[in-house]
Amino acid sequence: MKKFRNILLMLLIAVFAFTSCGVEGQNNEKTQDNKPEESATTTEGSYKVGVSLSTLNNPFFISIREGVEEIAKNESVETIITDAQNDSSTQSNQVEDLITQGVDLIIVNPVDSTAIAPSIQKANEANIPVICVDRGSDEGELLSFIASNNIEGGKMAGEYILEKVGENAEVIQLEGIPGASSTRERGQGFEEATSGKINLVASQTANFDRAEGLTVMENLLQAHPDVKAVFCQNDEMALGAREAIKASGKDIVVVGFDGNDDAVEAVKNGELSATVAQQPKEMGKIAMETAIKHLKGETVEAQIDSPLELIK
Repeated sequence: MKKFRNILLMLLIAVFAFTSCGVEGQNNEKTQDNKPEESATTTEGSYKVGVSLSTLNNPFFISIREGVEEIAKNESVETIITDAQNDSSTQSNQVEDLITQGVDLIIVNPVDSTAIAPSIQKANEANIPVICVDRGSDEGELLSFIASNNIEGGKMAGEYILEKVGENAEVIQLEGIPGASSTRERGQGFEEATSGKINLVASQTANFDRAEGLTVMENLLQAHPDVKAVFCQNDEMALGAREAIKASGKDIVVVGFDGNDDAVEAVKNGELSATVAQQPKEMGKIAMETAIKHLKGETVEAQIDSPLELIK
């Protein structure tokens, strides 16, 4: 009997040992299957960059976005792109939302250089670097500012108009959005080239908008029927002004600024006299390249000029 109990005990121990081994093997396999997959979903060196554009209802800023997206795609950088629709309050809210989302860097094309300053200062406080494109900020610390030399561009436009109509001619200027750095700088350059040499009969905003350019030009033509030339601080206003001039039947020199596709085609067709051409897609590329360099720990330039060309 005792011998039988010993045999039974040995059999139970063997069964228990076998079962334990099987369970241990199953547990090991389960642990391996449920191993965290963080490395599979996180790309080493990838970044999240917020982009705030003044408007996407303008070919110029669409080109900036295309340049940003092209470099971001090539470098596997996640982008969050917002459209402020030319509204300063909307842009401020969008930039502050990007800060809340914890982006690594923000690229801003300001609607208004004064209005954007508090949002840039908030980004500074959150230690999020900021790059401005095309238009700067009156306050706050910028990592880099990428733009054409707007003062030089304004001078180019003024010198061309003087060449075409001569001194003392009546000239009109259509200004961009009040408060935008590009508005101030293009106007400054134009004034430096033409001060005391032309009769500037009107200088009025049309907010960088084609429809407003048309309406404002219609009104100014009635008030100043002898005008010989118009400098428009962007191509959208120039194309609108050109429609008003065409309807009036007058022969007036019209110079724009940006070099967007519609304007370049209008110059070729003789509908616009000239445009000071920027390279907005290149600006977008430079902005994203600068962002990536900084995030990788490389030194970047505080200001980068994008080249200009007078197309006539």
